[in-house]
Amino acid sequence: METKGRTVKNDSRMEDRIHMENKRHNIVIDDAWFTVSELDEATYAISEFGHWEKVHSYLLLGSERAALIDTGLGIDNIRRMTDQLTDLPIMVLTTHVHADHIGNHGQYDEIYVHEAEEDWLVSGIKKLSIEQIRKDISRDITRPVPASFNPVTYTPYQGRPTGLLRDGDEIELGNRRLVIYHTPGHSPGHIAVLDTSRGYLFTGDLLYDETPVYAFYPTTSPEDLVRSLERIAAFEGVTQIYGGHNRIGLPPELLEVVREAAREL
Repeated sequence: METKGRTVKNDSRMEDRIHMENKRHNIVIDDAWFTVSELDEATYAISEFGHWEKVHSYLLLGSERAALIDTGLGIDNIRRMTDQLTDLPIMVLTTHVHADHIGNHGQYDEIYVHEAEEDWLVSGIKKLSIEQIRKDISRDITRPVPASFNPVTYTPYQGRPTGLLRDGDEIELGNRRLVIYHTPGHSPGHIAVLDTSRGYLFTGDLLYDETPVYAFYPTTSPEDLVRSLERIAAFEGVTQIYGGHNRIGLPPELLEVVREAAREL
């Protein structure tokens, strides 16, 4: 991982484990745009590997309802994937309000966001121009995009959320409980989601592998980012980390690497 210009290398054993974790994921849908990987019998990664950001959204199934953590880029309709995976009612949990994570929010009726970014969802992403958003969304695409996608007119979702999330909130899906943690830094209202039934930690853009975690936008805070990394590094019972980009599934040992890196910053 790379933090504030400094690279912290994973040891070879961790790299081997990451490689094995990625190999074991069963691809259940290989769509023209989306790739759906089964993480277990009730958890799916919905990936957009044809875009340079390699974005992942995650569908978690309970016995009563499902949670979709983020909705991707909005280049294609992610609802086409979730409709194939479940008939349960779906609630959307927004890790943060950036264009690559809210692209399909408009396809769902039940949307939740941290209270610090409610206005971002309603009124637009702060201090990031539409020109920059369109440039980032349209570059380095390696798969055919649907005819409905037009980078010239692309506009991030805006709308009023169903409800607001706060630190410590618990969400019951039916035999599956999620806990919300406020983890600002990459953005003011960024959250991480801990699936207590499995020990899965969904980190959004707080933590992922292969490319730097961005903390230099006008609305980011490197100081808050370090504090948030220190916080999740202290979590117990984490069995797997699922970030918003790049590799699917990182071993919990990475949290110790994060803890050591945070101490040196």
